[in-house]
Amino acid sequence: MRATDQPAGASAILRSHWQQGSKLAELPPELRPHDRAAGYAIQAGLENHSDKPLFGWKIAATSEAGQRHINVAGPMAGRILAETVLPVGGAASMAGNAMRVAEPEFAFRLGVDLPPRPTPYDVAEVLAAVATLHPAIEIPDSRFADFVSAGEAQLIADNACAHLFVLGEPTTADWRSRDLIEERPRISLRGETFIGHGRNVLGDPRVALAWLVNELRQLGIPARAGQVVTTGTCHPPLPIDSGDVMEADFGDLGRVSVQFE
Repeated sequence: MRATDQPAGASAILRSHWQQGSKLAELPPELRPHDRAAGYAIQAGLENHSDKPLFGWKIAATSEAGQRHINVAGPMAGRILAETVLPVGGAASMAGNAMRVAEPEFAFRLGVDLPPRPTPYDVAEVLAAVATLHPAIEIPDSRFADFVSAGEAQLIADNACAHLFVLGEPTTADWRSRDLIEERPRISLRGETFIGHGRNVLGDPRVALAWLVNELRQLGIPARAGQVVTTGTCHPPLPIDSGDVMEADFGDLGRVSVQFE
């Protein structure tokens, strides 16, 4: 197999398992990525199978709990495909979902493009490009049966464990004047209440957003106006099962919910 065939072949395998809700142990040796760059090259191929513009980006493992959950040392970027986005209050199928967790998150919609450039973007520059802030819930999963031992490169190839996503309405509150580090959303699930914390997201959801833009910059990928970036869970991943309903209440920043079936 030629080197140029490797990303497409690996992408096709992962896409097939995603569509079927099935799992694999690992990619074949000749298709397996051995570093982050190779993982991202495979991930890029997943976008080619969608007939809609890219909805946005997710960040996996922005908290220590998230990193422990999939056994990686730091954050990873993944694509949010438009066909995986659910309406607020909608139903998320649990079929084939092995992770079976949901994550309350801060999400930002960009208002202008942030193209690749030689120097990193700072947080202030990235925030100036944001149009709106949204509450969100991510429902991750992996195509690998043993995602804990799959390793960073394969998990990046696996779209950083992207699966389903719910985006709340844009907040009408003045979020720019707020310290998002100290925001504490209340998550309701099975009659229990859990309290998230903005500082769990790489120390600050705004820092996580800038990390994503700079990760794309190094890959030569623009962050586009209209795309949504969800910044990672502000609470350790919460176990879910069929019949559950999760609501994440971010106070005057808004609320978002999803049911599982």
